[in-house]
Amino acid sequence: MAFDKTDSDIAQAIFTVNRHAKTAPDNQYLYALKKEALVLMITQKRAEKIGLHFSKNPRKSQQQSSVLVKCGNYYFHMLPKKEDFECLEHLGQLDETYRNPPSRMNLKTAKDILSNFTGLRPQKKETTASQLTKSYKPRPIDRFYTPKKSYFD
Repeated sequence: MAFDKTDSDIAQAIFTVNRHAKTAPDNQYLYALKKEALVLMITQKRAEKIGLHFSKNPRKSQQQSSVLVKCGNYYFHMLPKKEDFECLEHLGQLDETYRNPPSRMNLKTAKDILSNFTGLRPQKKETTASQLTKSYKPRPIDRFYTPKKSYFD
């Protein structure tokens, strides 16, 4: 199957998915889409690793670096591999003044573009029969105990 999206379309889709992943309650699939798309773009030479940045919010108060990737007109961060520390220049602190260009793409379109590009599909959540058929069971009543504190409760 031929994939006809340009680098800027894919970069815009990655940007949209990344923006939504930061606030989504179940963000594992969105971050997996972002990572797979960036790795695929780098291996196809459609994106390039620029250098290393210090992370803005390091884990467990230890200094941590992330890889800066340029894809189309957008810049993204991803976790570094061991060889990235050897072959990439360290750029120091993150430039807070730079912002990616504005994007007007909805999440469904972005997810469709990236899942077609990477072949990654969301996992189906399994629902068991016991979860679907919850029946009402009254609590046993103890004659001598009541949760009420007084007659007026």
